[in-house]
Amino acid sequence: MNELSASSLLPFVPGGKDYDASRRLFVEIGFEEVWENGGYAGFKSGHAEFILQDFANEAFASNLMIKLVVPDLDRWWELMSGKRLEQTYPGVRIEPPADYPWGREIHFIDLAGVCWHVASQE
Repeated sequence: MNELSASSLLPFVPGGKDYDASRRLFVEIGFEEVWENGGYAGFKSGHAEFILQDFANEAFASNLMIKLVVPDLDRWWELMSGKRLEQTYPGVRIEPPADYPWGREIHFIDLAGVCWHVASQE
């Protein structure tokens, strides 16, 4: 193994104008909030981790995209579409699975405006 190889990547993700609602949203979609301190919250689901920050910058968030890989895309869609996230969290958008040149994905826009590309393991 190359000693300069990365062993993980932990992005800081903006929470948008309502940090607490963003925290609730990520718990509802299956992440565990493992800690919170002074406007930063650590989230984990399986091997996926990120830090949500109490930060709102629409231009930045609307240009940030994150790929989330789940074991079964269709099952993830079935669970998420049943939660009615768009009604509970105004501003959230979630689209059903669609085929793209790079693969099959669900596009999920969080409360800050970040686009999450949800895909199955390949």
